[in-house]
Amino acid sequence: MDAEKTGRQEALSEKLTDVVLYEADPDNWPGAARPPRQHSQQERGDRYWCKKNAAATLTLLVKVHSLIGQQQRGKSGAGDDDEKFELGQQIASAEREAKKILERLQNEKK
Repeated sequence: MDAEKTGRQEALSEKLTDVVLYEADPDNWPGAARPPRQHSQQERGDRYWCKKNAAATLTLLVKVHSLIGQQQRGKSGAGDDDEKFELGQQIASAEREAKKILERLQNEKK
């Protein structure tokens, strides 16, 4: 992959990180100034949508990081098998964590 595409991926990663941080902040969700028992049905639905949207953006960010990692491993050629294994473990761990976050957000609705 050429340097231009790598730079674009990294810029996208930075943008997505900013969006995730904004969307995941409960202070930015509808009804943030009031306790949950005072939320209207519309606010509860909107809050749920905000949580799902933040989780989806986080998943996208993880996938972009995974893509960047794959491209970087491809550049390094054969490389050290232990390093490849460790990086694969880190990616798998990040993906599992993102899945847990998604499941937790989805279970909060129930």
